[in-house]
Amino acid sequence: MKTATTQAREQLKKAMQRLADGDRAALEEIYQATSAKLFGICYRILGDRKEAEDALQDVYINLWQRADRYDPARASPISWLATFARNRAVDRLRTGKVQRNAVPVEEAAPVPDAAPLADAMLIDAERSARIHSCIETLDTNQRTAIRTAFFEGQTYAELAEANDVPLGTMKSWVRRGLAKLKTCLEAEG
Repeated sequence: MKTATTQAREQLKKAMQRLADGDRAALEEIYQATSAKLFGICYRILGDRKEAEDALQDVYINLWQRADRYDPARASPISWLATFARNRAVDRLRTGKVQRNAVPVEEAAPVPDAAPLADAMLIDAERSARIHSCIETLDTNQRTAIRTAFFEGQTYAELAEANDVPLGTMKSWVRRGLAKLKTCLEAEG
């Protein structure tokens, strides 16, 4: 089962490959998927909307020229593009033309982004979907016990009492369920 975030990441990777092969339409697809995030990075560093727009334009021009340099084995497309955008914005700072609200050049590298990185959000969403998918493969007793224990914080004793089973039985359900869950997650990961 593929999540929407997994599909989006795969589409972006495919678009990057098509762009590297010279497909102009792929650039539009990549722009639609990434421009808001990349503009935010440029704007935080430069502090000026026009300068951020110019830096963003530089990013996509350079992307068109250098798409073949992207290596999916080394980084997700959004991570690679975010680094690219940060570098373009820093380059604009170094020229000395951007002054008003820009951060000093020496502070541009560690400019914080309060929002989680897109690739981190994708990874978290994928993990969550994978966990829930694997939980669904467990038998009903194991699934219910694990969900209740871990998502609602009930103890083994509380679970055993609520399900009217001996404590040892409840511990076995959870232990076996966790072993199956681990196997499932390792197989999918």
